[in-house]
Amino acid sequence: MQARLWKLIPPSRYPPLVTRLPLSNREEPPRQKPLTIAGISIEPVPPTDLGSKPVARSVPVHRPPGAIDEFQFLAGCTRCGDCINACPYDAITKAPDRLGNIAGTPVIVADSSACRMCHDFPCIASCGPGVLIDSIAPIMGTARVTEHLCLAHHHTTCTVCSERCPVDDAIMVVDGKPTVNEDHCTGCGVCRYVCPAPENAILLMPAFRRPGLPHA
Repeated sequence: MQARLWKLIPPSRYPPLVTRLPLSNREEPPRQKPLTIAGISIEPVPPTDLGSKPVARSVPVHRPPGAIDEFQFLAGCTRCGDCINACPYDAITKAPDRLGNIAGTPVIVADSSACRMCHDFPCIASCGPGVLIDSIAPIMGTARVTEHLCLAHHHTTCTVCSERCPVDDAIMVVDGKPTVNEDHCTGCGVCRYVCPAPENAILLMPAFRRPGLPHA
């Protein structure tokens, strides 16, 4: 019950929510044939804007609850490990060296231990650098049920994901088949962590954009 108390916080307290998935419905302008002479492009080269702010590419990892914009997160995170030590479920770990510039920063790997959506979010409270903040909705990403792998979608009684989900109404079961409600899902990963299917039926995707600090 206590893990669901964050839902009582009015949405007006939070800034606009994160972008959970890439936008796929954008209309791309028609492509024009490039100007060339003898196969060599003569298109004008735009000037370099040296005053523009670099934008961090989306990283395919899950940040803990309350993580700010990825560029600001990487700039401010000291890799101190305080959020890792504060997590009572050992759900937060350090990104491995193979991930390059994000190595050592806090991530959640649901296959090992998922976020339990603590009511007081000790990871946020312990963050001295301020890259985990409670003014951002604790949305880490989105889960989806892969129907052809899900036992319940193959006439087997299985409701483990909905029973163990710590967020109210995030997983709905209709006719014995679970479906993720993206309006409520936080991407905590519990459903993936507990899925008993031979090949995990939960696809877990990180948030692709998160709100930044208001003063930045």
